[in-house]
Amino acid sequence: MQVPLIRLQCGVNSYDWGKKGHASAAARFASATPSSDFSVQDDQPYAELWMGTHPSNPSKDLTTGRTLLDLVQDNQALLAPSVAARYHNKLPFLFKVLSVHKALSIQAHPNKKLAEQLHAKDPKNYPDDNHKPEMAIAITPFEGLCGFRPLAEIAHFLDAIPALRQLVGDEAAKEFIDTVKSEGDDAETTTRNKKALQKAFAALMSSSEADVAAATKTLVEDAESGSDFARGGVESTKGTVLAELVTRLHGQFGPDYGLFVLFFLNFVTLEPGEALFLRADDIHAYVSGDIIECMASSDNVIRAGLTPKFKDVDTLVTNLTYNYAPIDEQKMEPTDYPYVTLNRAGYSSGSSTTLYDPPIDEFSVVRAILRGDGAKATFDPLDGPSIIICTAGKGKISVGPTVQEMKEGYVYFVGATAECVLESAGGEDDEFITYKAFCEVADRSNGA
Repeated sequence: MQVPLIRLQCGVNSYDWGKKGHASAAARFASATPSSDFSVQDDQPYAELWMGTHPSNPSKDLTTGRTLLDLVQDNQALLAPSVAARYHNKLPFLFKVLSVHKALSIQAHPNKKLAEQLHAKDPKNYPDDNHKPEMAIAITPFEGLCGFRPLAEIAHFLDAIPALRQLVGDEAAKEFIDTVKSEGDDAETTTRNKKALQKAFAALMSSSEADVAAATKTLVEDAESGSDFARGGVESTKGTVLAELVTRLHGQFGPDYGLFVLFFLNFVTLEPGEALFLRADDIHAYVSGDIIECMASSDNVIRAGLTPKFKDVDTLVTNLTYNYAPIDEQKMEPTDYPYVTLNRAGYSSGSSTTLYDPPIDEFSVVRAILRGDGAKATFDPLDGPSIIICTAGKGKISVGPTVQEMKEGYVYFVGATAECVLESAGGEDDEFITYKAFCEVADRSNGA
């Protein structure tokens, strides 16, 4: 039987938006695993480290070179029968590290039904038929755009930014502002507001490239003027922050729809350990920083701006949820992970395990921080698979009698029903930090 602890060699994708050289966490982590065909080049951007079975960049057993997909399909016990049956003998999640220097595209990921339709129609641009809800956990300070702003904020910007109003159109802007003035949180009001939001957003995204270029010139001049840009902004995003964002994104992409979309979306900053969850069909864009990302196993992206890649504006505009809310409602509230035993001797009193548990079945993530030499976290067996990456410090990982070294960038697959022990090695103030993505079909709350 396959040993249920497998060190993985994981591929890194080099995209223009990635951080360059060793500044990229994705590159540093990839270089921690011996490889004959990868070494970090300081002038190259490194964007994503992929950990999983997705065929676009599958992880491999470091010892044998076999893909993780081959291993779990040959031995379904590694996944657990319940997971193998439900997810067709594949790992249901894709685990990543993203290192963002230049903003990613304005985008959304399709729901399951739409993914099937897009893949059948255009497999080149939509390479699989799966949905892609995803979660992002900051490992360095992070900036992003996430979900539509409260409607009063969008109305403020339509009134306060001439270039934005110019693109949306005076009539459409006035109609939106008048519609969202009415108060109420009943279903009828929400439906009416979503329709108004979709209409205004569609008007923006249907602007001609020539109109976008002309409006961009006005927008950038206003942002650089040093005056009270956007009339000081709104409570969640000050005018000075918006002016800097406009200037930065214009420097990265030139005239672009994304310069105007940012006034429709929440601007969010995360500190390490803070997280976001994005449902399928939620609009977003990552702006800067390093994150741990976990998602359903898919590579489908519907793009509409801030990218040289294929754009599918009509599909994006038609299929977004148009949910609107303050950014705090997009952030996740992690909890203590209950299925672990911590050695809490004096040197490890600051150790912790934190659970990020989104409202979907494919994945959850646990962050473990072990402080001081010899601090331990013993994870109960799971009826499902796990992938664990070390993002800082050093220590050991044990599954049964198998013990392996673990350092920054090391990645391991842990098979189902295996107790897993992490143990730190370092000075009194050192932190051994790991992230563990897992899937378990059984419901622990029912004693399963």
